[in-house]
Amino acid sequence: MPGYELFGAEERKEVNDVLETGIIMRYGFDGPRKGNWKAKELEAAICETFGSKYAQLTSSGTTALSAAMAVLGIGYGDEIIMPSFTFVASFEAVLSVGAVPVLVDIDETLTLDIEAVRKAITPKTKCIMPVHMCGSMARLDELKQICDEHKLILLEDACQSIGATYKGKSVGTIGHAGTFSFDFVKTITCGEGGVVMTNDEALYTKLDGYTDHGHDHLGVDRGADLHPFIGTNYRISELHAAVGLAQIRKVQGFLATQKKNHTQLKSMLAAIPEVSFRVIPDESGDSCSFISWFLPTEALTKAVVAEMKAQGILPGNFYWFDNNWHYVRKWDHLKEVKSLQPVSPEQTAALQKLQAQDFSASDAIISRCISTSISLLWTEEQIADKGAKMVAAIQKVLQASPVTA
Repeated sequence: MPGYELFGAEERKEVNDVLETGIIMRYGFDGPRKGNWKAKELEAAICETFGSKYAQLTSSGTTALSAAMAVLGIGYGDEIIMPSFTFVASFEAVLSVGAVPVLVDIDETLTLDIEAVRKAITPKTKCIMPVHMCGSMARLDELKQICDEHKLILLEDACQSIGATYKGKSVGTIGHAGTFSFDFVKTITCGEGGVVMTNDEALYTKLDGYTDHGHDHLGVDRGADLHPFIGTNYRISELHAAVGLAQIRKVQGFLATQKKNHTQLKSMLAAIPEVSFRVIPDESGDSCSFISWFLPTEALTKAVVAEMKAQGILPGNFYWFDNNWHYVRKWDHLKEVKSLQPVSPEQTAALQKLQAQDFSASDAIISRCISTSISLLWTEEQIADKGAKMVAAIQKVLQASPVTA
């Protein structure tokens, strides 16, 4: 799956460009940097590659989300509808701006269930935030329609689906704003980093200042910048941007390899009648970083996970139901409001309600789901071997506990 698997001479060259000047900050020091502007180059490459008018790099995918919310005017007491299956960064960002995360069920897309979203809308709802999990996309047409009907913001958390598209457009470029993460295990890595993409020039101008202490970047030098509003420091470094610049030039090759390996492994799993696969709203737009597949029952799925673990073939296969980073069932720190910084009464009340909220619809999906990450380094022989072992483990469990009608 991730770009770190193919880290090499291209990345070292871009990093060395920065090290040779010693200017590792993305702003200022115009003379000493000798024309090296890696962050600016990467932002331009992101726009060209993914079809966004504007891109603002940040220090992480999490800060990209926080920055996007801030410049979109999302703040104290505003409700953001988000899925019960995501990475913890999604709700961390919501809490960081004083907003209230409203978690709702997913469907077999592994993203927001449309009816659950509709039922969750209140007068305090400000934003719907689909999270395009495991390489694929949410039901964006339906979500856009809901946002239009209720005059809500559509903010795409596309951190896990770099390279995915929906009806010809890159995820992350379809809503009012969208984010990618460039951490170490994403399709493109900067080591650490993120980006906010938008087609709205006014939003971009705010992002450009907000992520750099409110600097307007209009002065002849950094010391002459004005501060039209309060910002913070979410800057990426030139070193991190340099790595990403080399990676984005290789991303089409990454995606092609993912799709080839994904197709070969999925065809082996598809030969088992009891195995089904996630619903993908636009099959042609799947980035193919994961194969997410289902077994008929929770018990069978847990038995297959145990068998794969016993055989040493579990690495790279994720059972999210028992995972405390990605699914609401294990987010006790969220539900019990274990925050080191003060949270508002509205946030506290909303989070405590999660302890009793019914997520049985999500449980019924996630408890039967295994997601297999796709490596860029597999040979055809390795895929055949991995697939054969996975198929054998699944069949062994099914033979011991056959599915009855």
